[in-house]
Formats: sequence, C-alpha cells, structure tokens
Amino acid sequence: MKATLTTAAAVLLLLAAAPASAGPTDQLREYTEQVIKVLDDPALARQDRRAAVRKIAHEAFDVTETAKRVLARHWQARTPAEREEFTQLFADLLERTYIARMDEYGGERIRYVGESLDRDLAAVRARIVTRAGTEVPVESRMVLRGERWLIYDVLIENVSLIANYRSQFDRIVRTGSHPSQATLGPSRPPTHPLQ
Repeated sequence: MKATLTTAAAVLLLLAAAPASAGPTDQLREYTEQVIKVLDDPALARQDRRAAVRKIAHEAFDVTETAKRVLARHWQARTPAEREEFTQLFADLLERTYIARMDEYGGERIRYVGESLDRDLAAVRARIVTRAGTEVPVESRMVLRGERWLIYDVLIENVSLIANYRSQFDRIVRTGSHPSQATLGPSRPPTHPLQ
C-alpha cells in the first residue's frame, strides 16, 4: 500500500511539474500530424477527408486574429457586426481556397527547424519535404490563446498569407466598398503548388 501511494505521489508531482500547455512547435506538430493522418487514410471518402481537415483547421487557426491583421488599419473603423461578418466571410474564403486544394497532397512531410518566442507570439520554422526531396521553407506564426498555440499566419517561401490578402482588401476598402460586401476571393490564386 505504501509503495502504491509513493508511486501515485510521484506521478502527481511529475504531472504538476509538466507544463500546462505544449510549446508552439509541439502544438503545430500535433495539428500537422492530425492532418497528415487524415490525408493518408485511404478508407476516408473525399467528403469525409475534407470535413475532418476542416475540423482540425477550426481548432488550429485563430481566424479572427488573421482577419484583424488582414484588414490592418481598417479593422478599427469597422463596427463589431462588420468585423464578425468579415471574419466569417474571410474564414469561408480561406476554406474554399486552401481546403479545396488538399487533393493536391502528394505525401509531403514536415521537418521542423526552429522556433522563436516573444511572450504570447511565436514563429515556428519548418521545411516541407516533397517526395522528390525538394525542401520548401514554411513559417507558421502563432498566438497563445489560453493554453493553446493557434496559427494566425503562414509564410511559404517568405510569402505571407496575411500580406497577400492585406494588399487586396486594402485596395477594396480604399475604393469605397466594404470588404464584406465585395466578393471575397483571391484576385490571383496562390502560385506555389503547396500553398
């Protein structure tokens, strides 16, 4: 009985000493492994695969933070209702643009190469390794929300998702139409096959 209590106490101490949340690289690795597992599952129908990836994306991304950074200086001028509307439309745009392209997945793998932290912000650097052995640099920018690190921007070959959309929506806002009233769609689709 004494040995069991000692073991239980040791386990509790180890759990108490463990960090409450995973670090940004560990969190990103968890999200990535979940997506790859779904994409590699031959038993899943295309529709089920997309639904599973969509669910992971909802857990992994801070779409509100992304939308806020995309609108940049125009965010503050928007009412809460306009912000909410834009965020939802922007989330739909990202889903149409990126989730729809998951059929292009060809067995690429991720190699994590480093991370940098600045309080509640982090950048995780990685390389996408194609089947041909080509390495594509990718950086995920993350923000700490509670105990989870969420992605708010992705840079592929130093091209930022936020910067790409920011220039487009800045032009829309400056020409007088509200961003949520415009057709939210990229004026030019991403050019890199892994984007």
